[in-house]
Amino acid sequence: MPDGLFRSPGSLLSEIFGFDAFRPGQEEIVDAVIQGRDTLAIMPTGGGKSLCYQLPALCREGVTVVISPLIALMRDQVRALKAVGVEAGALTSGNTEEETEEVFRAIDEGRLKLLYMAPERLAASGTRQLMQRLGVGLIAVDEAHCVSQWGHDFRPDYLRIGALRGDLGVPVAAFTATADAETQAEIVTRLFDGVQPETFLRGFDRPNIHLAFQPKDRPREQILGFAAARRGQSGIVYCGTRAKTEQIAEALRKDGHAAVSYHGGMDPEGRREVETRFSREDGLIVVATVAFGMGVDKPDIRWVAHADLPKSIEAYYQEIGRAGRDGAPAETMTLYGQDDIRLRRAQIDESAAPAERKDADHGRLNALLGLAEALGCRRQVLLGYFGEASEPCGHCDLCQSPPEVIDGTVAVQKVLSAALRTGESFGAGHLIDILTGSETEKVRQRGHDRLPTFGCGGEFSKTQWQGLIRQMMGRDLLRPDTERHGALYMTDAARPVLKGEVQVDLRKDVMSKTERRPAVKAMVSDEDAPLLSALKAKRRALAEAQQVPAYVIFPDRTLIEMAERRPQSLDEMARIGGVGAKKLASFGETFLEVIAGESERLHPARRKLAGRESGSLYDRLLAAQAQLSRGDCGTLKPLTCSAGQIAKLAEIRPRDLGTMAAILDERRAERFGPAFLDILAEA
Repeated sequence: MPDGLFRSPGSLLSEIFGFDAFRPGQEEIVDAVIQGRDTLAIMPTGGGKSLCYQLPALCREGVTVVISPLIALMRDQVRALKAVGVEAGALTSGNTEEETEEVFRAIDEGRLKLLYMAPERLAASGTRQLMQRLGVGLIAVDEAHCVSQWGHDFRPDYLRIGALRGDLGVPVAAFTATADAETQAEIVTRLFDGVQPETFLRGFDRPNIHLAFQPKDRPREQILGFAAARRGQSGIVYCGTRAKTEQIAEALRKDGHAAVSYHGGMDPEGRREVETRFSREDGLIVVATVAFGMGVDKPDIRWVAHADLPKSIEAYYQEIGRAGRDGAPAETMTLYGQDDIRLRRAQIDESAAPAERKDADHGRLNALLGLAEALGCRRQVLLGYFGEASEPCGHCDLCQSPPEVIDGTVAVQKVLSAALRTGESFGAGHLIDILTGSETEKVRQRGHDRLPTFGCGGEFSKTQWQGLIRQMMGRDLLRPDTERHGALYMTDAARPVLKGEVQVDLRKDVMSKTERRPAVKAMVSDEDAPLLSALKAKRRALAEAQQVPAYVIFPDRTLIEMAERRPQSLDEMARIGGVGAKKLASFGETFLEVIAGESERLHPARRKLAGRESGSLYDRLLAAQAQLSRGDCGTLKPLTCSAGQIAKLAEIRPRDLGTMAAILDERRAERFGPAFLDILAEA
């Protein structure tokens, strides 16, 4: 192949890749990368991201190193490039000895133009020397959202790419299909050292994909029926649990489909076998957790079904985007039910994320509920979330069968009023008890039976009110307060509604349906579920610190009883089943603080600093420690300083790591020292 340095991108596009023209948006990105400008490109799945770094690699001096998360994808791309005469190779754990030797031979002979590697290889001792030997001209980062610590595809070793960029002093081109504003900011911080790269945001519309949602009603039969209507077509079924992937795959096989399961609990060889079969076989159905799919490059996936609600609207978009990459028609169906929503809320509340991140995640889940229970065109709602305006598509399930809509403003105002009059301190169950006039002990104890809103909602049943509140959350009028065990609080969008300045339309079908009772009994009521999540999160933190199984702290049944009975004193806590004298002494106060909603009672060391400047400094150091307890990457073994150590830092205010290490020890100084010194320098 002639040297690409002397060829125009247009001629290479035609002669090497066989395309007569760029897809919309590709040419500007290719030009920026060729010119050596740091680039962030956010493009829809199937939008031709790979070409945007493969073509510049042929037009630039040196080797382009491609950081990619999946071995299967790397191998596929290397094969495709070699097939069109481009010298490419991959260094992966799946290489044969001969394949690795061939890569190094191409490097030594100066033939190699693209080298693919997984982010984990960046941690290997010889990688830095290899990079110096290569003569790297460009770093391309595929699936760049993996750098986000709170994303569902987080890969810790992606955090090493920024350091590699600094070592080599070469431009970086980062690509992703899904990145909200927070993730974009994190990509800029982690990969580009906080300097905004040239950013391209390409349209998110995939008009060939048909969008549809259905409430769960015998979900296994719904999945089987959807697959039966598409028999012989390749598809993916996403499930929330590993067990369900195996159960649905077995049911599909019994129904005559070629179907396999795929999840993170399988051995690597089993996963590779499924990936290989899916890439090569027509008509295979993969029933998988989200462990499958990132980087799947099969163009003719004709359908994607979700047996359970995805984690967020970004996850939904990415997962359905694996269908129809060839531009031909593809279909999707997403099932959802109350149990899904409860599970997703619990996962957010029990995560190790800071409070503001949890709140944002609840907002993302609200956006997905809004899509599930949309009033009109789903494509408009989905694209609107990503900031794109569009006309009704005429093609989604709601365009084809529009739902009946009612004016729900008065009912919504009743819910908001009940939330406001109770201090935004209670969950949906208690608010519904107030609206329906249910004289529960909790309602009477708090005097809520004397509120003007008590009994004002007799026009709807409790189930209908649940559907209405779910729609309100889908409009992001209400969110659970993660620091107050799921108490619902009004968002800014709710205030004009409460004042009567904005009308709220609701779907009548969601209001009129009587929901099927869940097949699996919930551990606690909806009202107590957020507190149970908070108790479990505290238990997990204690168990990790002590390196013991969670049940050693307290078994589930003890936490359930705590959530339901809500003890307010050590005497009351002692009457909870499973709380003996030793555990009461060890953990009683800690769990009472969670139940009381107190994030931190004053430690004696902190109390001594009350009223002094050192007190606020102590609080800032404590907050920084909480963020770094599992390291910058969020995956290290938990580590904390004692309250006495933090108090000493606040009083002495060391200005160098050596002094700090003398107070904390080397290990803690390494983990927390730089952040602590920044805080102390500002004091």
